[in-house]
Amino acid sequence: MKKILLVISAAVLAYMPAVAQTADYNNPIITGQPSLSISPDARGAAMGDAGVATNPDMNNQYWNPAKYAFMDMRGGINASYTPWLRKLGVNDIDLAYISGFYKWDDVQAVAMSLTYFTMGNVSMMDMNSTYLGEAHPHEFSLDASYSRKLHEYVSMGVALRLIYSDLTNGMKASTDNNSEPYHAAVTAAADVSVYYKQPISLPMGESYLTAGLNLQNLGGKLSYNDRTRNFIPATMRLGVGYELPFDNYNRLQFTIEARKLMVPSKKSNKAPNFDPSNPEDNNTNQYSTEDYSALSSVKGIFQSFGDAPYGSGEEFKEVGWGAGVEYSYNRQFFGRVGYSHEDKTKGNRRLVQVGAGFHLSIFMLDFAYTIAIAPTNPLDQTMRFTLGFDLAGIKDLVDNRKNK
Repeated sequence: MKKILLVISAAVLAYMPAVAQTADYNNPIITGQPSLSISPDARGAAMGDAGVATNPDMNNQYWNPAKYAFMDMRGGINASYTPWLRKLGVNDIDLAYISGFYKWDDVQAVAMSLTYFTMGNVSMMDMNSTYLGEAHPHEFSLDASYSRKLHEYVSMGVALRLIYSDLTNGMKASTDNNSEPYHAAVTAAADVSVYYKQPISLPMGESYLTAGLNLQNLGGKLSYNDRTRNFIPATMRLGVGYELPFDNYNRLQFTIEARKLMVPSKKSNKAPNFDPSNPEDNNTNQYSTEDYSALSSVKGIFQSFGDAPYGSGEEFKEVGWGAGVEYSYNRQFFGRVGYSHEDKTKGNRRLVQVGAGFHLSIFMLDFAYTIAIAPTNPLDQTMRFTLGFDLAGIKDLVDNRKNK
């Protein structure tokens, strides 16, 4: 049966470097709704796409909801905007993100966020290049979280997420009235996270040792038709950080984070006809579309840690990492630099990222800029902008003016 080629290409376009070809053996892991893996905020992006173990901020919902329990402010809201793939000359692919939280006592908080990804206007064609019409592929996720301190230094968070992806706007696979229909895909997922933050007294001030773990997008699969089911990007993030003061005004924060997709490889040593003597043979060493679709999400998570055709050596290549440094002056002016790395056989995203921030008592503005190591990488020159407000600070400011 004919298929709409753009159903595949639009999903890949959302995170194109994930399928970048190299001269070596290439076995990237492809998921549905890859926009869930895009760092939405400027601070996390500028720190090398690392945020699971950094000091808490208003973007915790994406990186580690457990961090909200350690927030100093009572409530806040922020919005981020990322023009996507501008390096390719397109101007209508964008990622928008908004999040907010409220902390009603010293140990617990709730938060919500909305992520919206649009791929602009796309001309849809079947495999014979017959024009089918115009579509507006888009995806969004809506989530809510609860976090609580379990100990003076430890907190835990849980988030529930609704995921929606519409790549074809209801178009069929061809102009034939009997052709296969496509529809929007909907599923649900959850995050489970832990955060650790311990103060360490130094002669020049209080420093902090931090650590974080977040199991993201644990849940169902996406289906755009009645035959295939796509894994969502379930991800394990594990990181550590350290904030070092120099005096009352100047501080440095360091962080490093490892991340791994908990999604099984389609080219896999678990495939029914796997030939260990020739792991690169695509004809025998990968699941059929039907068998891959039949794998459950739970089985896929556990299988993802040991199914690479070349064994543990290739499995370690599936672990990407990011590292970043943040300088702050009086916790008001920030400079950031980071590096994000992915093996060339698993996507080849190698990015240097820089950023800056300006924070007042009630107003925060952050910016990030991406520099790709490979000049042909479409993520090169990607920018992110984040604007945030301390709602409790605004309320206090209004109350003070009323009392004057």
